[in-house]
Amino acid sequence: MNGWDLPDPFIMRFTAAKADEDAFGHVNNARYLAWADETAWAHWDGDGIPREVCAQDDRGMAILRTEADYLGHLRAGDVFDAAVWIVMSDGRLRAQRRYQFRRAAGGATVFRALCSFVCFSLSTGRPARMTKLFSDHYRVLPSVAAALMTES
Repeated sequence: MNGWDLPDPFIMRFTAAKADEDAFGHVNNARYLAWADETAWAHWDGDGIPREVCAQDDRGMAILRTEADYLGHLRAGDVFDAAVWIVMSDGRLRAQRRYQFRRAAGGATVFRALCSFVCFSLSTGRPARMTKLFSDHYRVLPSVAAALMTES
């Protein structure tokens, strides 16, 4: 899988900036989560679904839980690839995204996360069934499902 935890990732490349660093001289942990969010939206866009569909469908996905592992550090100027996969979806209310960030130079993994989501109505704020476009996007690719089956 070329160093990726799972096959067929959606990948977005970033370069850490000086503004991303904290007082300790490395990228602040909150910035990793912001990059994960940016990658998730790019994945949505990559499926050719305009973001306006959320308003039209009166749907959004709210994060219920995020588990994050910071396995290294990044500094200003470091280039890295952020990968995302849909790893669980019931096609109705719940889904999960998994993330892995790897340095472009050398490929070392510096971050992994798992985010659990629930679909909700934008107008009411209450849980609501995914529309077809949402369930189509939040689907587990067969290659990913097969790889997940072999994980221990």
